[in-house]
Formats: sequence, C-alpha cells, structure tokens
Amino acid sequence: MLTVNIGPLAVGLEHLLLFGALAIATLVGWRVARRNGDNPESTLFNLFLLGVLVARLAFVIHYWSIYQEDPLQIVDIRDGGFLLWPAIVAVLLGALWQGWRKPRLRTPLAWGLLSGGLFWALTSLASHLYEQNTQLPPISLRDAQGRAVALNDYRGQPLVINLWATWCPPCRREMPVLQHAQQERQDVLFLFVNQGESPQTVSNFLATTGLNLSHVLFDSGGQLGQQVGSMALPTTLFYTADGRLHGSHLGELSRASLSHALESFERANAASTVSTRNTP
Repeated sequence: MLTVNIGPLAVGLEHLLLFGALAIATLVGWRVARRNGDNPESTLFNLFLLGVLVARLAFVIHYWSIYQEDPLQIVDIRDGGFLLWPAIVAVLLGALWQGWRKPRLRTPLAWGLLSGGLFWALTSLASHLYEQNTQLPPISLRDAQGRAVALNDYRGQPLVINLWATWCPPCRREMPVLQHAQQERQDVLFLFVNQGESPQTVSNFLATTGLNLSHVLFDSGGQLGQQVGSMALPTTLFYTADGRLHGSHLGELSRASLSHALESFERANAASTVSTRNTP
C-alpha cells in the first residue's frame, strides 16, 4: 500500500507515518510532563520543522549541480527531495541543545522523541520490507493499437513505471524530466501507463506538447494503481530486473529527485544481478 484514502484525498503512507510519529511524540511528551516537567509540544514541533528544513537543504546541496540551473526549484518541495540522515542528526542536536537550556524539558522531550522515533522506525521498516517483497503485478494492459501487453513480459530488465494522465498538472510538468531520462538511460526501460484515457486523447496530448514517449500503455480501469495500492497521480514505480519492487515515488519528479531515486535503483539492480548469477 502506497497511499491511504482520507475522504476524497489520497495521502502518501510515508507522510502519514511521519505525522503519526509526531502525534505520538507529542502525546507521550505531554503525558510525561504532567507528572514531572514542561510540556514539550512546541519544542517537538520546532524540531520537526528543523528536520524538514535540514533534510531539504542537504538534498539541495547534494544535487546543487542540477538546482543551480533553476534556483526556484529549491523551494518547490513537491518533488519530495529530502535526505534523511542529516535531518536525524539535526533533530538530535537540537534536542540536546533544548535539554541543556531547559532542564525540566529533558525527560518529557526524551520520552517523546524516543516513542515517536521508535514508532516511525518500526512502521517505516515494516512498510519497506512489505514493498520489497512486492512483485510486478501479473496483469495485462493495452498498447495504442488495442493489443494486450502483459507486464510480466518486461521482466529481465530494470523497469520504471509511471502512472499518469493528461489532465493531471504534476504529471504534465514531470513528463519532460522522464522523457530526458528515457533518452539518457538506455539501461533502464521507462514505461508510461496512462490511467483511464483513450489512445486518441494521449496522442493529441503528445503531439501538442512535442513529447516523444516510448512504451506508452493504457490502463482503462486503473487496475495497476489498485494492484500496487496507489490512488494518487503521478506515481512512479521502480522494479528491478527480477520483477521486484524496489521503491516508489508519489507526486511530481524533478530532475534531482529522479536522479536520487535512480542512484538507489542502480545499487538494487546490481545486487539483483549478482544474486541471479549466484543462483544455481
């Protein structure tokens, strides 16, 4: 499951887990503070914001060669470009600083961070392990001529599947990024699975925008999104050569966030290739 439906909204599971961790940390900190200490609610929220800011800055610095071409993209956090470990270090250092300044805050803050961090770590690990065991769905889609195409036919090569629609603004914005990657990365197959539209609609869109996308398939009933557990568009899925889901990205991809995803994807494919060769 990649998204959770809350009314008409589809919320990414990883975002829900993060906010759930903040809520648990706040609740536990408040309960401990009732017995002895100061309520750490505002401190926890400020540490959360600090972590988000540092994670974004670290990501921008790491991919500065890309962001310097368009500095306005730095503040466009819709691409999901964050680095985890610098954020964790910043939060821990910030918590130590606050605890040193305010002794009555130490115990509630420590318990809050411990409980929230433990909840986030365990649930994220469980979600990651579940995702890693997910295989390429055994379903068939249609090409532009209406012929059935089985997804399992694409096993044997690294595969990036993008779920999109022409009416989706972030899908339209990320298309040039994916097209560029499709041209640059001959070692990876990019598959564009349109959700619920006709071949004529897609053909008109591509002609109007000047995009040249290879490997476009059509999913009229949205069955692929249902199979992988994502009702949000765009969704990008990364499958290793043996058909195992390595990772996913919900929302718009920038050049930097796609580069980040592909770097991790390369390591997974290398490990998958070695494992396959060693299997008798």
